[in-house]
Amino acid sequence: MAGICCGLVGETETSAPIEPSSRTSRRRRLDLLPIKCIAADHMAVQSPTDKSRKRQKLDLYRSLSRDCENGVGKAKLEEKRQESSLPVPTACLDDQQRINTCGECKVENEVAPPRAQEAARFGSTSVCGRRRDMEDAVSIHPSLCQNNSPGSDGCHFYGVYDGHGCSHVAFKCKDRLHEIIKEDLDRQSGVSVQWKDTMERSFLRMDGEVQAGNQVAQGPNCRCELQTPQCDAVGSTAVVAVVTPEKIIVSNCGDSRAVLCRNGTAVPLSSDHKPDRPDELVRIEAAGGRVIYWDGPRVLGVLAMSRAIGDNYLKPYVISEPEVTITERTAEDECLILASDGLWDVVSNDTACGVVRMCLRAQKTRGGDSADGESSAAENSDKACADASILLTKLALARQSSDNVSVVVVDLRTQKNRRS
Repeated sequence: MAGICCGLVGETETSAPIEPSSRTSRRRRLDLLPIKCIAADHMAVQSPTDKSRKRQKLDLYRSLSRDCENGVGKAKLEEKRQESSLPVPTACLDDQQRINTCGECKVENEVAPPRAQEAARFGSTSVCGRRRDMEDAVSIHPSLCQNNSPGSDGCHFYGVYDGHGCSHVAFKCKDRLHEIIKEDLDRQSGVSVQWKDTMERSFLRMDGEVQAGNQVAQGPNCRCELQTPQCDAVGSTAVVAVVTPEKIIVSNCGDSRAVLCRNGTAVPLSSDHKPDRPDELVRIEAAGGRVIYWDGPRVLGVLAMSRAIGDNYLKPYVISEPEVTITERTAEDECLILASDGLWDVVSNDTACGVVRMCLRAQKTRGGDSADGESSAAENSDKACADASILLTKLALARQSSDNVSVVVVDLRTQKNRRS
């Protein structure tokens, strides 16, 4: 077919001379044109002669972008300042509440510490440690009650139970004690809550249910069933905190502990029930019992605590009546720590508060300034509490704690203090 060249070189034809290989020729062949991103979906080739002009445009664009961002930030700041300077409408003020938000004007009165219910911010860790069996239990129930009676609206429930002899009493308390307290609060609907009486009645009822339950066979995983048919030699400590917008109610029975961190200072909200505590020693001896020192002070040389739920064989020397403390909340409250003696045997109150404060301060360096800042701050608070509980557990194990370790950390700061 005439007129069509196949482009083949015959044997008698000579090919075009090949340029000798050199550094200059290789660089010329491999030289790539620079590429600049014009838009998200478009690419353009930039010629070498336009480098200086394009660089000037890019610098101008960056300068304009910074000015635009600064302008938007200033506008938002000015808008917040104007909103904060608005007068609080009288319709939004309520003598019965220290903080209110009106649905129409959305203005907060921050004159006094807030009473409005906030979502619970907490973290917990529970490990077996160096023990053969896990006998600790943790119970957390945010928003346990909703406006059941004056003074109990929006309360959050936290509990740590340290079992001994077996785990079934601790897990019984985990499943039932918060329900018993809620039922008692429901019966007080419409009247002011008497927290001390409520907690004492609830612990006494919990002890009665444990005694009744000990007369029946336990579950297949209960090892005490192989030791005693009625499981009378089983019990559990209980430290419980009910947090309301205004108060912290702590009930303690045994040697678990609750500690409040307020303005950097550790404030114990419970006192360990040890047999050699002077008032406990007098009570035990008045009831006809004895405290024998066998690897530490023990009731009748057996139990290393003077109060607990269960332990029927040691009554009336070991009682289930809790000690109740009611603490008014302040704007300086930072966190609440509940833990079993596996932590407190090797970690002091001040050290524990220092660890938690360190984690809470680290929260401020994380997000929270985005459009979804409130939810981001909530997630950061939960993570800070979880990190603190893990660090305390690791610290207890590093200090050779020989017991189960259970820790609950509650963030008590207001939203304003979390962001400041």
